[in-house]
Amino acid sequence: MCCTGLRNLLQGLSFSAKFCSKHNPLQTMCSYSKIGPKKCLILDCSKSPCTHRTAPPGSILPCRFFSCKEGTKVPSKRKQNTSIVASGLLHKKLLKSEQKNWNNISPTYKAMTKRIKEKLEELHSMYTLNSGSPRMRFGENVYFEENGCIFLAKADDGEGNAEILFSIEDLGFSDAFIQRVRISPDQRYIAISLKSENSEEATCIIMKLCNLPVVEKVIPSVFSFEWAANDVLYYTTQKNLKCQNVFMTTFTYQKHTKLVYTEQDARFFVDLYCTKDRRFLTINSNSKTTSEVWLVDCRCPFESPSLVQARTTGVIYHIEHRKDQLYILTTYGEPAEYKAILTDNYIHRMNLDTYCTSNRNIASSGKENWQLVYALEKKTKLVDFEMFSDDSIMFLKNTGHLYLSVISFVSHSIQTIKLPTWACEFELESHPEHTASTCYFQLSSPVHPPKRFAYSFKENNLIEQAVQEVPIITNCHTTRLLAESKDATSVPITVFHNKNSKELHRRPLLVHVYGAYGIDLNMSFKEEKLMLIEEGWILAYCHVRGGGEQGLSWHRDGCQHNKLKGLHDLRACIRLLHQLGFSQPNHTALAAASAGGVLAGALCNTDPALIRAMVLQAPFIDVLNTMMKTHLPLTIEEQEEWGNPLEDEKCMKYIKSYCPYQNIKPQCYPSVFITAYENDERIPLTGILQYVQKLRKAALDHASRTSKKGNWIPNIILDVQANGSHCDSSWEHSLNE
Repeated sequence: MCCTGLRNLLQGLSFSAKFCSKHNPLQTMCSYSKIGPKKCLILDCSKSPCTHRTAPPGSILPCRFFSCKEGTKVPSKRKQNTSIVASGLLHKKLLKSEQKNWNNISPTYKAMTKRIKEKLEELHSMYTLNSGSPRMRFGENVYFEENGCIFLAKADDGEGNAEILFSIEDLGFSDAFIQRVRISPDQRYIAISLKSENSEEATCIIMKLCNLPVVEKVIPSVFSFEWAANDVLYYTTQKNLKCQNVFMTTFTYQKHTKLVYTEQDARFFVDLYCTKDRRFLTINSNSKTTSEVWLVDCRCPFESPSLVQARTTGVIYHIEHRKDQLYILTTYGEPAEYKAILTDNYIHRMNLDTYCTSNRNIASSGKENWQLVYALEKKTKLVDFEMFSDDSIMFLKNTGHLYLSVISFVSHSIQTIKLPTWACEFELESHPEHTASTCYFQLSSPVHPPKRFAYSFKENNLIEQAVQEVPIITNCHTTRLLAESKDATSVPITVFHNKNSKELHRRPLLVHVYGAYGIDLNMSFKEEKLMLIEEGWILAYCHVRGGGEQGLSWHRDGCQHNKLKGLHDLRACIRLLHQLGFSQPNHTALAAASAGGVLAGALCNTDPALIRAMVLQAPFIDVLNTMMKTHLPLTIEEQEEWGNPLEDEKCMKYIKSYCPYQNIKPQCYPSVFITAYENDERIPLTGILQYVQKLRKAALDHASRTSKKGNWIPNIILDVQANGSHCDSSWEHSLNE
């Protein structure tokens, strides 16, 4: 298929995409990593990418839909149709009203907007010019992606002589962005997914790399894909924010496609990953708390997948392979945190007379044969894990500090190194060859641009890599605090402020919170955070329970019937900051996105005097009505996070006690700025429109009932973005936002 044919086919599929730059890489949708969300590494050779967001659709960020109040009976079809029409008219009326309000208010900030935009553009150009896209070397070839193109260069020739293998511009889709790339083991094929920021689904294009690259196949609605062999591709399809089917397709001789696995449980989401040595392709079926892995032997990719360990409620595990032994990261056993496990004497159970590993051999790797290799210390988060031929490396987080632990399979030793104190996030670079002797990664923080480091297994030391000159951030101070929550639990806080700032109690403070799904607060570098530091702001990140900053138990202590603990943590954090002289309530703003809107919105109801303003991005603000609607695509799997109010009256009352929408009342609220997206499939606009209306009415009711002189009426503003979908927007759109 030529490029023109591909263009016509994609147009026939009504595929539309918007360009997304590196400004917000954590929001590009990537598959599950082995442990949790990491940034996306574009180029790889049949290896899972890293994210930040996140995680697969439906596995981390909730789909949200505003529905009728609890207790409402299911209406008849005629009444239902009438209700839908009425709801649509109300939606249009509310949207028109909010757009009019926005058009009246936004000119007030025109001068400020112009100044901020110019500053952010300056910072963006300063730091993006010095951060190139990942380079992947396979033998003599180097692959890399830039500006919507995939390039191939010879390692010895330099990138000046690189040839273009693929270009979005040439296909007539300049508004698309490349989400994921997989190169076949023999480098004859390349699979590329294109995605729109207005949609959760991607389209996969498979090209044959010959003198004139040609398109072999186009697959719509694809989420993850991996090469099991030179000409055999496995992929998952996505529908209604769910991935439950795995297909195999071939490209030589008898070309065919067949279904190889289907997940029947709506709570589980399926993705694919290849072990580092490319011996196995793993089919991973994960819920929020439980997982199951099936293996495809890459030497015999047409054989049926083999189950490693049947799913056990509460047990999560992930598979790696090295020298005929399976290595497993699992929560099995006490405490229920991640541990490194080696399958018992796996090599001696292999049938060496056959080419493929038999199902019996894989089955013998069940949990009854697992042997402990490494266990985490208390309150330690396993952020990521990478396997090499003679070593494995683990990236850990403990009370805000980053560490790496190196396990040597040769000397049977473990070495732990504390990473620089300013570092808050890391991005593991892709290492396609498991025999590599060096592990490369980048460290960053909200106010420190990424800096490249390397760990040498031969030298057993950490090396800071020399890169192009990047401005060094020297005027920012990083402080780590512990706040005592209501039940005496210590809650970590990370604080940034300008070293030259005087009288910190007079400085404005921006507090960040998330606290859901076991996901850490996003603390990667952002130009706008650095700008705020330069303007004298204080930034605080509250690592409350419900998030994952201190391991899986930290998440368990803040979900379902423990959700209020996250609210208590947030309240304690803000109070401690004020007590220590970091700003004061009248100069404090609270920021949250997606499910972080639950705790932020709850605090706004219970302790409005603690903050002067609240900024929400695509917020989840009506837990109760959402969890009452099981027909929504993600409600069932979300029960592991929020509970099931339909079957548990106690759960219903508990959710109602903290749900932001349900607890709005006439009082003096802080000012509120909300960004929402018309194309958000997870948090549709109607619910946010009604939340804004209810909040504004409550604030005005309070003002009308009080006759205090100089009574303050908060600004409650909603900005509806026509582009973008659920916190996933391009640099240009984020800049305007």
